[in-house]
Amino acid sequence: MAATALVALVLIGGAVVLTVALRHTLLSTLDDSARQRARDVATLVDTGNLPNTVPVAGGTVLVQVVDDNDRVRAATPGGDALVPLLSGKALAQARRGVTQEVPGSRIGISDQLRIVGTTAGSANDRRTVLVAVSSTEASRSLRVVVLVLIIVVPLLIAAFGVVCWFLVGAALRPVAALRRGVGAITEAGTGSRLPVPATRDEVARLAETLNDMLDRLAAGGARQRAFVADAAHELRSPLTSIRTQLEVARAHPQAADWDETSEGALADLERLSRLVDDLLLLARLDDERRPSRRVGPVDLRALVAAAAARPGSRVDVQLIDSPDEVFTQADGDALARVLENLLSNAERYARSCVTVEVGHDGPWALLTISDDGPGIPAADRARVFERFARLDASRSQDSGGSGLGLAIVRELVQSLGGSVHLEDAEPGLRAVVRLPLAATPDRANA
Repeated sequence: MAATALVALVLIGGAVVLTVALRHTLLSTLDDSARQRARDVATLVDTGNLPNTVPVAGGTVLVQVVDDNDRVRAATPGGDALVPLLSGKALAQARRGVTQEVPGSRIGISDQLRIVGTTAGSANDRRTVLVAVSSTEASRSLRVVVLVLIIVVPLLIAAFGVVCWFLVGAALRPVAALRRGVGAITEAGTGSRLPVPATRDEVARLAETLNDMLDRLAAGGARQRAFVADAAHELRSPLTSIRTQLEVARAHPQAADWDETSEGALADLERLSRLVDDLLLLARLDDERRPSRRVGPVDLRALVAAAAARPGSRVDVQLIDSPDEVFTQADGDALARVLENLLSNAERYARSCVTVEVGHDGPWALLTISDDGPGIPAADRARVFERFARLDASRSQDSGGSGLGLAIVRELVQSLGGSVHLEDAEPGLRAVVRLPLAATPDRANA
């Protein structure tokens, strides 16, 4: 409707402009022809060759030559030789070149007349040449054009409206199908897809984008359901263990070792507390819409030395010191958590030794933690960074991990602007962390 209304305004405006321009052109042509005839008669007056009866030219209705006393000195055959066509103010305007319109009834005809005038003769005998032409034919031609426009313009508007209605309907039909498809999808992850129209236009690209969004929602929903199921399983295990120990001790109070029961319950509670802390940390990382704040530079060597020297390790932790100072632009608390998780994971699977090395590679600070354990197959190294992702060997060995440590490492390292991956250590496995390298405090101050 809006497009049709706009086209209607354009067509009606064009018709009006065409009518006005055509009328102006037709009348200007008549006036130019009359003025040329007036100049020809004026030349006869100036040369003294004007006869009493002015010869008639094509298209001219009447020619009069009037003196300053408003007396007709000459006229065309059959014309009024006594009363001038114009007098008074109208005659004065004609002398100044202004076209006058008068009814033809003045000379006994039914046509509308257009009269132009020009001056001739000497200063002592000033005369005015008046030429009258009929504007009936021009008016008749103009009326025919207006009638055609009155018929054609509404037909064009109606035709455009109908065509536009069907074209817009055809263009929006895929949008209606998309709307119905979206309304039919009640749950993300059901595998439902929106119909993609065959036309390679914006609507088809919109459908493809919406299908990509549905794929991401389905994948996210599947990950969320798996995460919730794994979290419920991991939370259930220590709770079940605590409940079992308490129920056994309560059923056999005489034979129960309450010290051992309390120690076991406390161990399970500690495991449960670590798991809840890890889940809360991942929830906070998921909720962040921007990278972690960077409060560095952080001395990576000092941080690694403090983490490697922590008590309670069952294997030897060796630190290969770098001769150069290595500072990284990072959040110290987040980086400490990364080191703690990587060292705990390496110590859990190492046979006898864990090696930690600090260095740099171009604009990156490097941290590598290697263990001489059984390693991880190359096909599974990316999967172990997923939440609750543990290999079968890990589960069978009951290593005590929750499957969140490496997931937390990846989230924290990415929030610090770095990357982490696993590679062969021959023997064992090596975790390689890259972080943005920062200038030393002394150089930064300089």
